Amino acid sequence: MQRKVINPTTVFNSLQYGFSQAMEVPEGRRIMLSGQVGVDAQEHTVGPGIAEQTAAALDNIEKVLAEVGGDLSHVIMLRLYIVESAREQQASIAHALLERFPHNPPPSSWIIVSGLSLPRWLIEIEAEAVI
Repeated sequence: MQRKVINPTTVFNSLQYGFSQAMEVPEGRRIMLSGQVGVDAQEHTVGPGIAEQTAAALDNIEKVLAEVGGDLSHVIMLRLYIVESAREQQASIAHALLERFPHNPPPSSWIIVSGLSLPRWLIEIEAEAVI
């Protein structure tokens, strides 16, 4: 898949946080994923912390993409919904993104919300991919 990340020097360095400013994708099959949270296949919430939940949500994204012949390299956009109580733990989120997307990371939006569907969930991640 051809894709081009866009990170102009005229805006802040988003790469240090694990995302690019923009991405150009000329063609492909577009896959839009539902928001993924930190649960396993049996719907058990993993760990109490944002680091574990972020990793599990990204694992779930990877598993859904594998089902349609893709992987994380096909992700072109992420939207992260972070609960207010985890606002100060965003470094853990950036660390997880840098691990999963070490080169040419997708653009993302980070949105602080008052809560998610279940009170124990700290993050929900939506993804778009082009395969």
